[in-house]
Amino acid sequence: MATEQINIPDIGDFDTVEVIEVLVSVGDMVAIDDSLLTLESDKATMEIPSPFAGKVTKISVTVGDDVKEGDYVFDIEASAEAAAPVVEAPAQAAAPVAAASEPAPVAEVAKPATVSNSSPAAIAAASKPINSQTMGAASHASPSVRAFARKLGVEIDKVSGSGPKGRIQQTDIEAAIKAVMSGQSSAPGQASGGTGIPPVPVIDFSKFGDTTTEELGRIKKISGKFLHASWLNVPHVTQFDESDITEMDQFRKDQKAAAEKQGIKLTPLVFVMKAVVKALQDFPNVNASLSPDGQSIIKKHYYNIGIAVDTPNGLMVPVVKDVDKKGIYELSRDLMEISAKARDGKLGPADMSGGTFTISSLGGIGGTQFTPIVNAPEVAIMGLSKAKMQPVWNGSEFIPRLVMPFSVSYDHRALDGAEGVRFTTTVGNYLSDLRQLIL
Repeated sequence: MATEQINIPDIGDFDTVEVIEVLVSVGDMVAIDDSLLTLESDKATMEIPSPFAGKVTKISVTVGDDVKEGDYVFDIEASAEAAAPVVEAPAQAAAPVAAASEPAPVAEVAKPATVSNSSPAAIAAASKPINSQTMGAASHASPSVRAFARKLGVEIDKVSGSGPKGRIQQTDIEAAIKAVMSGQSSAPGQASGGTGIPPVPVIDFSKFGDTTTEELGRIKKISGKFLHASWLNVPHVTQFDESDITEMDQFRKDQKAAAEKQGIKLTPLVFVMKAVVKALQDFPNVNASLSPDGQSIIKKHYYNIGIAVDTPNGLMVPVVKDVDKKGIYELSRDLMEISAKARDGKLGPADMSGGTFTISSLGGIGGTQFTPIVNAPEVAIMGLSKAKMQPVWNGSEFIPRLVMPFSVSYDHRALDGAEGVRFTTTVGNYLSDLRQLIL
């Protein structure tokens, strides 16, 4: 057995590219065409396949390194039956798409007389849209997985990957076929989870003036994916309302001194949380989630309220548990604790999970109304805006009242408009007269 050095092959017009993923470890056995690492430029991603079969004995690059054509990256102890080295560069641009869409040989796949929605080819619109910017890796998968997809007639660019960084695995191909066969995914031409949405045009903004590019923070990257998925999958409706919180705020001020003696900051938000929970008990469909197939509603008999917190690293949503079982002071302590943990970046998984309804409060900043995005798989979210004094007609004269605008976005599959507005009206009534919370 001979030790063969693996160098970076022709990478096209790029001077250097970044290593974004090392796919093997020292000691791994690889076959010819198994992917060894993934490279990424500002315009493309590409995988470097192994030209030999054998054992990886040395790796000279790490994630984040910049490499160029000819750079030494691996040693492979080639097996005796190793084939001659593959000298061609990894496929780029439209090559993977063309390969993935090749018709499978008749001898390998028996073609049905007519194309139906349950054929493997129907997966063309079942999973994800083509990303026009991932040139050499529109489908992030190894050659063996690509071959498996071609054999079954699956367009691999349209399959969502469950592996690291969205890497498509053989199980993803099998799951996509199973989803189509069972009717869980749509056929071509039908919308499914955002399928078919055209990409935003790529523009070189520097042509028009000076620009600065800053990478999004980790929290924004993570939350952005969830918000995007929720926006694409949840049919949003937003109901706007307002509540007279004059008496509520006066009661809060009356209790402020006593609360401060116990080290508690008494904010309007804790009163809103109690009013919301009371309304959720009146409208159990709002304290719920839809089943994965969308055919059932799962009503939750516990009341955990997520609170959107603005932190230096981005928006986070810690969860206050069992709000229905706690008093105003205890909720205030919980809220102070989780807010501090959020700002310090010390929230754990348990602090972020189990929510049944979310409140996003921008009242301390300003604004009149906004449309929050549902925190799926919850079915509703409340947005609080800044309260202000305004004249209200009492039947004989205008009197100054403190009025707080708020909104509730909800999943129209779980709630219809009538139920949505009844819920917001009920919350507003409870906030206007806190005595109703004890009835």
